[in-house]
Amino acid sequence: MDRATEIRLIKEIIGLADQRSAYLDNRIAESPIARYTSPERFAEEMRTVFTREPVAIAHGSELAEPGAFVTTRFRGLLLLITRDNAGTVAAFLNVCRHRGATLERAVTGCKQMFTCPYHGWSWRANGDLYVVPHEAQGFPALDHASRGLRRVPVAEAHGFIWVIADPNSEATLDMAAWLDGLDADFDWLDLRHHRVAVTDTLDVRANWKLLVEGGLEAYHFRVAHKQTIAPYFPDNLSTYTRIGPHIRSVLPRTTLVDLRDTPEADWQIRRDANLLYTTLTNTQLLVQQDHVVWVHAEPLAHDLTRLRLSTLVPDSAKSNEAMDAHWRKNQAISVATLQEDFDLGEEIQTGLLAGANPSHLFGRFEGALNHFNAAVEAAMQRAAQ
Repeated sequence: MDRATEIRLIKEIIGLADQRSAYLDNRIAESPIARYTSPERFAEEMRTVFTREPVAIAHGSELAEPGAFVTTRFRGLLLLITRDNAGTVAAFLNVCRHRGATLERAVTGCKQMFTCPYHGWSWRANGDLYVVPHEAQGFPALDHASRGLRRVPVAEAHGFIWVIADPNSEATLDMAAWLDGLDADFDWLDLRHHRVAVTDTLDVRANWKLLVEGGLEAYHFRVAHKQTIAPYFPDNLSTYTRIGPHIRSVLPRTTLVDLRDTPEADWQIRRDANLLYTTLTNTQLLVQQDHVVWVHAEPLAHDLTRLRLSTLVPDSAKSNEAMDAHWRKNQAISVATLQEDFDLGEEIQTGLLAGANPSHLFGRFEGALNHFNAAVEAAMQRAAQ
């Protein structure tokens, strides 16, 4: 984010506060209930959005050293992410090319070679097949090149490892183009020089889109978060900007409107507001004063989502007992607050089945929710062409 944008966003919030107005879209919108309850709709989202668009799968700090690896899963795919001695990241299916066993069982570590625990076939970190026990007898004239690990398209950008979650894809990830204008904002955040300080993983019985929507408006703060963050935020005051298929939201604290009485040179948006970056797929970044909460979503079913909540902190914040306790405390506050939204998401998912409403209503100050769903619809249509 450049300085001019930062000043403009702060002035926008102050102007809305002076007018005693929320940030308003032109009209009320509706969202069909089937978007959240249909298994067929969910399967189509997985086939289109989540196999055609980049998803953040890990943070670069989780593979800090040459030879480092992490294993994870997304959309049912077992994934092995590696960093070679030159620092280049690769992504493979974590599946033996002999008989299909899980190749690497550890969650993280550092290796130059990966050996299958079933028959001992081994691959280098670049995916090349290296050792086949009793190869001469059992597999004469084996074409090693055809049995390299199955690659998944991957790119490292802005501190994250991004993949196309489809081993059949030959896509090349142009992250600058996909992030569109968010590329500049992500440069400003400098998440390449952050690390994961603490992580929690939660399974929430709600559709993934309901959980995204929960963060895109401040209309609910005064009621849903009255025991946690409500006192620190104005009632129903926020703005959003569409950046390609993505959204940047500004959630001002009560202190931001007082900036009208201070010199612009002293204005800092991170000090007096939370920023929320919502990408089209599975990542939301909640930017706070001295850290960023990365909300990573893995949709498991139309009514089940696995969330990984990670506090990302600057590399300059050295790990010691006091600082580690500080980050754990901040993480606990974030999780407790977000859990209030997740609990509501689960209640909404259950309530959808009662048939009370044919659609959700998005008020004029909930326009970001409609634009997020429109971006999902557009991605599905692009994939169908």
